[in-house]
Amino acid sequence: MNEQQHWNKIASSYNEEIFDVFASDRKKILPVYLRKHRKKDGTALDFGCGNGKAFSLLSPLFGRITGSDISENLLKVAAGRKFKNVTLLHRDLADPEIELPKTDFVFSCNVIMLPEAEANTRMFRNIFKSLKKGGSCVLVVPSVESIMFSSWRLLDLYRKEGTSPEDIDPEEFDYFNGTPQEIADGVFYIDGVPTRHYTAPQLEAMTGEAGLKLTALEKVEYNWESEIADPPKDLKGPYPWDWLVECRKK
Repeated sequence: MNEQQHWNKIASSYNEEIFDVFASDRKKILPVYLRKHRKKDGTALDFGCGNGKAFSLLSPLFGRITGSDISENLLKVAAGRKFKNVTLLHRDLADPEIELPKTDFVFSCNVIMLPEAEANTRMFRNIFKSLKKGGSCVLVVPSVESIMFSSWRLLDLYRKEGTSPEDIDPEEFDYFNGTPQEIADGVFYIDGVPTRHYTAPQLEAMTGEAGLKLTALEKVEYNWESEIADPPKDLKGPYPWDWLVECRKK
């Protein structure tokens, strides 16, 4: 898939098509972690800023912010938000030759999730390169454990209704439409798009290999509506989640 064409195409409908992590964050953990790294005279990089949803959170916390994205059309939308301390850069974030400003802090929300493993490795390395010594990053990425748990929860709900697994509409599990190799590699199809997911040990390994020290791994939890259509009102936690990854440059 051509990433630039894909994101340019959906720029005008981005808010309708792309899951809103910020609005759906049940415990509002993201603002807590962003405030933790505030530096009023410092710099921040929104690595894959999309249409600039995170700017309202980042702008009060840092002196200067750079928003970078592969999509010119999304950057045009982001420019319309008119934050005075935000500069925009058009960049392919998986390019090993990328030029990004050195920064105190990097934020990236569901960007490092391409189906090609090496492209994600390059993005981790590019975040390392962009950070100043001692700088930190907060990343949000999809969770393998969550998608497996949500699948088990859905099967369990059907069993309680008296429906055997073989009688469930296969479309309920169409995110498993990839090859066995893709599934083993953590690639699941979300709305038909192959999307990289991560296990906790994998994140520990990949951030370390990129030169980053993992300092926290937490859940960004969402309500069940994010995974199951019309879930029972009494369906409680554990809830589905993305991983929040906090790292520091070694």
